[in-house]
Amino acid sequence: METKVGKTKLSLIREDITQQDTEAIVNAANTTLLGGGGVDGAIHRAGGPSILEECKKIRARQGGCPTGKAVITRGGKLKAKYVIHTVGPIWSGGKRNEDTLLRNAYKNSLTLAKNKGIQSLSFPSISTGAYGFPTERAARIALSTIQDFLKRHTFEEVRFVLFSERDLKTYEEAWSDRYSWNVS
Repeated sequence: METKVGKTKLSLIREDITQQDTEAIVNAANTTLLGGGGVDGAIHRAGGPSILEECKKIRARQGGCPTGKAVITRGGKLKAKYVIHTVGPIWSGGKRNEDTLLRNAYKNSLTLAKNKGIQSLSFPSISTGAYGFPTERAARIALSTIQDFLKRHTFEEVRFVLFSERDLKTYEEAWSDRYSWNVS
């Protein structure tokens, strides 16, 4: 699925985020920035040891990355020139400000990309794997946050790269139901 928000191409695809040719990809990182499972582990493996080395330098400088915040490294062996590492919230039933923290993870990633002059970036579904955030809820938050950001800022392209057919379907339903966009 694809549409325009302002002058920005916004798309939903089912692919491997480590294979994206956008200028940056977003990593659903953990607070340690030392890699992990899921998207985080896949990005670290595909990008090689230079990503971890840069993450260690960030840790030494600021002690990791708090939930809702974002940091940037080069992309190592990835097609993407940069990796934006953001930490989404662990789902606790909605009792610990998870919605706001997830919204901040997307906003801070977009702001970092904009400040760096990045024109195209790919997002995974942040916090919906091991962190247990309900995918339907996360999709609505992600899409509305990005739509709001794109009303004020322009990129060439923003992609949501979903790993499973189920996640893609969930994002497509949220996209259609919530926004009634004219999508192709």
